[in-house]
Amino acid sequence: MNQILNGNISEISEEQEYNNFLNKHNSFLFFKIVFFISSIIAVCFTTFFFYRLFRINQNSKISQKLISDYQVSTLYSNSTTYSAKQVTSSSSNNSDSDPFVIGMIKIDKIGLTYPILSETNKELLDISVCRFAGPMPNTVGNLCIAGHNYVDYKFFSRLNELTNNDIVKIYDLSGNMVEYTITNMYEVKSNDLSCTNQNTNGKLIVTLLTCNNVSGNRLIVCCEKK
Repeated sequence: MNQILNGNISEISEEQEYNNFLNKHNSFLFFKIVFFISSIIAVCFTTFFFYRLFRINQNSKISQKLISDYQVSTLYSNSTTYSAKQVTSSSSNNSDSDPFVIGMIKIDKIGLTYPILSETNKELLDISVCRFAGPMPNTVGNLCIAGHNYVDYKFFSRLNELTNNDIVKIYDLSGNMVEYTITNMYEVKSNDLSCTNQNTNGKLIVTLLTCNNVSGNRLIVCCEKK
């Protein structure tokens, strides 16, 4: 009888050990798969992050080159036939969409200096701030300037640090600088374009537009020549 009992206990113990082995093996395999998938996700995220950083840096170099071209061009803009210089963008193969500079924006309080490109499209918005609506710089009307919010990678990421009565400097194609004072700051829904209204009663107005990356709304900064 004891031999039979001992035999049954031995068989049960071997089965338990085998089941324990299978459980440990399956757990190890599961964690191995999870680690493998997590590693792939981490590599993809890191690759995307550095690629995005590389693209922003490349576009920043283009932006700085446009500023340099603008500053050199305005030194020789006394001719009455002077027009904005065409600048070829390395990010475009289509000459029709090559950006050209119509002026420059400078906000000393937040260390911002960028060329203003003549029109707004996805490609140009990746390079610098763009005229979204309105006249040429420093002329009657509401010059609306749009720029991406790249957080710490600049463009219009620090507009939220501005307050009423801060100064925004706009340079035109002749190199003349006009100071505009901030009169209002507010947020609107992304489909609200009322800020682009051109009824300024003969005033020189500048409106800055960028995205609020948290709420998804647009931040609007209204400026007026005093």
